[in-house]
This record gives sequence, structure tokens and C-alpha cells, in this order.
Amino acid sequence: RVTDLLMLLLVLALSCNPSTAATASPSVPHAKPSYSFGRTFLGLDKCNACIGTSICKKFFKEEIRFDTWLSSHLKLPPSYLLSYSGNYTDDAKSWRLVDITRLTSKYQHDRADKRICTSLMKTKTCSLERALRRTHRLLENKPLCHVFPSHQGLSSPMLRCPSQRLLDRIVRRYAEVPDAGSIYMDHLTDRDKLRLLYTLSVNSHPILLQIFPDVEGWPFPRYLGSCGRLVVSASTRPLRDFYDATPEVAADLALQLLAVLRYLGNNDLNYFFYFTHVDAGTFGVFSNGHLFIRDASTLGIIDKEEGSQLMHGQQEYKDIFSCLTVDCQSAFVSCNSISEKHSLIMVCQELLPKLLKGKFLQPVQEKIDSFLQHCADGLASDQGVNKAVAKLAELLKPLRSCDSRFAYRYPDCKYSDKY
Repeated sequence: RVTDLLMLLLVLALSCNPSTAATASPSVPHAKPSYSFGRTFLGLDKCNACIGTSICKKFFKEEIRFDTWLSSHLKLPPSYLLSYSGNYTDDAKSWRLVDITRLTSKYQHDRADKRICTSLMKTKTCSLERALRRTHRLLENKPLCHVFPSHQGLSSPMLRCPSQRLLDRIVRRYAEVPDAGSIYMDHLTDRDKLRLLYTLSVNSHPILLQIFPDVEGWPFPRYLGSCGRLVVSASTRPLRDFYDATPEVAADLALQLLAVLRYLGNNDLNYFFYFTHVDAGTFGVFSNGHLFIRDASTLGIIDKEEGSQLMHGQQEYKDIFSCLTVDCQSAFVSCNSISEKHSLIMVCQELLPKLLKGKFLQPVQEKIDSFLQHCADGLASDQGVNKAVAKLAELLKPLRSCDSRFAYRYPDCKYSDKY
């Protein structure tokens, strides 16, 4: 027993002695690669003349990654690009595709920044925030009221024909603030007002995504947040990628496109949306085949319930915010001249011919081309254009198929006359 006890004590002593301890040590955990974000790349160095900061933590925690971030040795993508494809996660396990975009090109941003400094501070370099805080728009509304200060004179199509109801909706649903939901601006700090005004002056796309969210049935991708001058939203493929699609896919997308325009003109909130410009990147398609408005920057809004707040003959206020990204001398379309056929004509001229051309057998193709030409001419009345579009839709409906490629409506299309 004494021998056994001595042996036990010897073993314990050896195990506690560092010099005689086992050489096999647990493996050192691999250091997680850290991606270095420059404030300049994100545009945080220009805040509060930026869009917001609501999603910055996701970037710094690497819960938003660019597609080029798949290995640690790769660097950030070039800062001069207008958009990037990325991946987004909430649990670090499942990832989904997102679009990371700038409101305008870096060149235009830089030019606008220089314009602010030279016109307001009379220098080539300055503090953008300090310069913009001196403008009349941010000084005139003291105390705060429920109207966004000096909305008139901005280049954004969304605010060309503003109503009080629309302005209240912007303030109430602006998501880049901690406490949204009030039409009174006492929950907006000077910083919040500057960011909102800057965004509306440069590109109203993220504001439209916030105030008309996809979860309420609006045809826009989901707004996930902003960091500096980058906006993150759900990913879509531009319509141009589908110009060579099969006939049944082309017919389906054309019908969705017409349905979106119909909804923009007639919806429960009585807002009439119209495009000032459309191109192959204006609309996008989700992975489930559902078509949405990918770029809302060229959308104007007319309130059919309240009408326009801008009085005829009223002199619009002009300042640096009016000229950040456009020529101040540009002529704008009168609110009264916008009709129902306005957006339909653009789509019939620019998009539908490229999507539907040469896809179908005769005499169906000939009829499609005839209806498109009648719509694109713009010579008919609103009723005439609507009639041509309705006939086009009737022609396209039996040409689309019901299968798993159209996940947004499959298998519902098997059991519904709607499809």
C-alpha cells in the first residue's frame, strides 16, 4: 500500500510539473481573418452628408460580404463601381444574396462634394456637414413641424408633385432613425434631417423602398439598411438578363411588367406612380421568378387623393441641394401633363419589344408586334393605349407555362384561374 501511494504521488507530481508535462498541447484556434474597411470606401467619412448608418455593424461584423470576399487574401472591390453583389446573414450559417449599391457614381459624389465646398465655404476642401448645416433648408424650421423643411426645388422625381400626405409618410416611415412612426419631426435630430435631405437630393430610391415596403405588397425589393453612401437591399437580376429567355418566361415577365404598371396607377392608397425614364436595369427578377422594380430613382408620385401641394406659378426655392447631381437649369415635366399612358408608352418603346421580339410563331408574333407598336406610338388616348395593352395581356396569358421555374406562383397556378 505504501508503494502504491508513493507511485500515485509521483504521477501527480509529474503531471503538475511544466517541465515534465506532456508535450502535446491543444491546437491554437485559427485567427479569423479581418477585412479592413476604409471609411472612404463606405462613405462614412462624408457623414452626415450620407444615407445612413443602420447596417454598418453588419459590415464590420462580416455579416455582409462582397462576392470577392470568399477568401481572406482578397481585397475590397473597386470603389468606383456603382453596384456590387453580396451575401447577407443573420445567423452566420445561412446566407442570402443582396445588392449593395451607391446612389450615384463615386465620380458624381465627389463632384457634388466639391460643389458644396466651393459654393458654400468658398474652398476646395471643407466639412460637408458644417457647410450643409448652414443652408436655409435646415435653419428655417425652428421649432420643428410636421412638414419636411423646404421639400420644393429638389430634383427628385418623387417630390416634383408633393402632397402633405406623401410628406408625412416620408417622415413617419424614414427607417434610418431610432424612433420612426411619428409625422411630427421631433424624433428627427438635425443629423437625421440632413441625411434625409441629402438622400432625397441625390437619389430617392432608398426612401421609396422604406416608405412603400415589399411586405405591404409594393413591387420593390426589401430595404435592409444603409452604411455611409452604400445601400443594401434584396438581390434581383436585371431584366436585360432575360432578353434571351424562352418564350414562356418572356411571356410571364411581360405580364408581370404590365401588372406592376397597373398597380402603380391604381392602388389602395390612391398614389399614382409614373416613370420619368426606364431602361433594362429599371426592373429586376428575383430567384423565384417574381418581377420587381429594381431601380426606383426615376419614379414620380402624384397624390390622386390630395393633389399636388405646389401651387401654379409659385417660384421654387433653389439652393445647393437642388443641384447636387443634376443641372439646375433642367426643365421638369408639369404635374398636370402626366397621364395614365405615360409609363406604358415608355415600357412599350424600350423594354417589351426587346423582351418579346421574335419569340413566338405567326400569326401570334405579328399580333404582339402590332399591339406593342400601337402602344409605343403614344398617339392614342389613355383609353386607347390601355385597350391595346389589355389585348396584349390576353394574348400572352395562354403562352406562359405552369411549372417549378415560376416558384412565385407554383403550384398555385395549377389550381387557380388567375394564372
